[in-house]
Amino acid sequence: MQPFTSHAGIAAPLLRDDINTDQIAPVLHARGLQEDYKTMLFHRARRREDGSENPEFVLNKPQFRNAGILVTGHNFGAGSSRESAVWSMLANDIRVIVAKSFADIYRENCLQNGLLPVVLEANDADAFIARVVAADGGAPFTVDLVTQRISGPGGADLAFEIAAADRTRLLEGLDDIGLTLKYIDDIIRWEQRAAMAQPWLQSARDSR
Repeated sequence: MQPFTSHAGIAAPLLRDDINTDQIAPVLHARGLQEDYKTMLFHRARRREDGSENPEFVLNKPQFRNAGILVTGHNFGAGSSRESAVWSMLANDIRVIVAKSFADIYRENCLQNGLLPVVLEANDADAFIARVVAADGGAPFTVDLVTQRISGPGGADLAFEIAAADRTRLLEGLDDIGLTLKYIDDIIRWEQRAAMAQPWLQSARDSR
């Protein structure tokens, strides 16, 4: 996956709680062989029943059409574990989500795909939301994973916490397979020792 060090972009406020993965990436738009993940993102919210654009939805507003940061409420990404709910964000160049809290599986899917999930302390979260609303897409914010800080219009930098292992995974662009392969030399040595200590296992055949 693409490493994450820092990302600058317009921050779009989608200030709701309990947004689920079917709202983010509707399942009816994920059944083809060549899915359009860009169009999939919040498709039902972005479109009216007649297929026309809903001008009231935040990502349809002119100042937020190219947002690179999504700011939202509690329990973001609840529901099913579909990875398309992360892929559709990336397809729209959204690489940071700042939420008051995340559903666990969605947060893990973000980490596996190079999308940074940020949770701020309660007071900082409210202050940041106020700054995002006041900026109204007029200037970008920058989220720096190296320094673990958010900078932008309307106030001082805000610090955020992230587990060291998650930070390393994003900085180095490593999914679970990539993390495992960091220890490939150790794995090979273990296999060699096992082959010497238990040679009968190496010649075992599948009995089926």
